[in-house]
Amino acid sequence: MRVLRRIFLWLILLPIAFVLLLQLYFFLMIWWWVDHNPGSTSFMRHQLTLLQEKNPRAELRHQWVPYDRISNHIKRAIIAAEDSNFSGHEGVDWAAMQKAFDKNTKKGKVIAGGSTITQQLAKNLFLSGERSYLRKAQEFIITYMLEYWLGKERIFEIYLNVVEWGNGVFGAEAAARHYFGVSAAALTAEQAARLAVMLPNPRFFDKNRGSTYLARRTSLILRRMSSAALP
Repeated sequence: MRVLRRIFLWLILLPIAFVLLLQLYFFLMIWWWVDHNPGSTSFMRHQLTLLQEKNPRAELRHQWVPYDRISNHIKRAIIAAEDSNFSGHEGVDWAAMQKAFDKNTKKGKVIAGGSTITQQLAKNLFLSGERSYLRKAQEFIITYMLEYWLGKERIFEIYLNVVEWGNGVFGAEAAARHYFGVSAAALTAEQAARLAVMLPNPRFFDKNRGSTYLARRTSLILRRMSSAALP
């Protein structure tokens, strides 16, 4: 009986220990990124694996550039399109999430996300694309770790350099060169607005650049950009 109790205790303690060690790993990695740039993300590695299944020689298009070498136009456009309260919230915008939930409930399907820039970064850095309550809970934990260690500007700098912008295209510099043949520093307001609109579904818009929705939404984001507060 005593042996069974010990086995039962270990069956409980081992998963708890694993979860705690995993959180420690995330915590230390984010601390390291305070002044070191991530070479890649979980999402980037996953996409590279998928690309190499079709073409073993495939590579990602990705080039890190410092925050001050990225156009303010693209910064304002992304905040206007993805997270208008980025500078004001503490990682999770609960009001935006409630609004998205109400909209999805009304439509009967998922048409709005409500995730902040920090939440999107948390997912890209460490997590898979799986949808579950456990994954979402982990996303929240990592989000608050990011906000604890990194300032808003550093969070945004990392996001701008690792976010997906097409099939194998990651970061503002690669996106600017892929779509417009210019550096991230040289993006115009209209180009920046167009890139920001592509973010929720970049691989689709990479193949459908003449989309009516893309043009209409770009015009809307252009009008909103002037009121976007930068960190």
